[in-house]
Amino acid sequence: MDRILIRDLAVRCIIGVNDEERREKQDVLINVALEADLKRAGKSDDFADTVDYRAIKKEIYAMAESSQYFLIEALAERIAEICLGRPEVLRAHVTVEKPAALRFARTVAVEIARDRT
Repeated sequence: MDRILIRDLAVRCIIGVNDEERREKQDVLINVALEADLKRAGKSDDFADTVDYRAIKKEIYAMAESSQYFLIEALAERIAEICLGRPEVLRAHVTVEKPAALRFARTVAVEIARDRT
């Protein structure tokens, strides 16, 4: 299956379970791989035949910036739902990183894969 990749989308949101994490927005990095059949778009060179990844990015960004999840798992799940809301997207791989989560670690991440079934 073909893939469209959105890499290192930086957002700031309320995320976490501790009181201090609930007070101020934190940096989060989002990576998304959208699986779709891109053969038609590759042959036609027509925007109508592909996945509008700019629109998906905007929807993910707006949702994440206004979210207040406790878990990055929940944020990742919602992102996958947004991606699969597009009929041409057959599967979504989502990684959400929370760089400030652990002292002495560069980042902590959750990675999920969801499909239509």
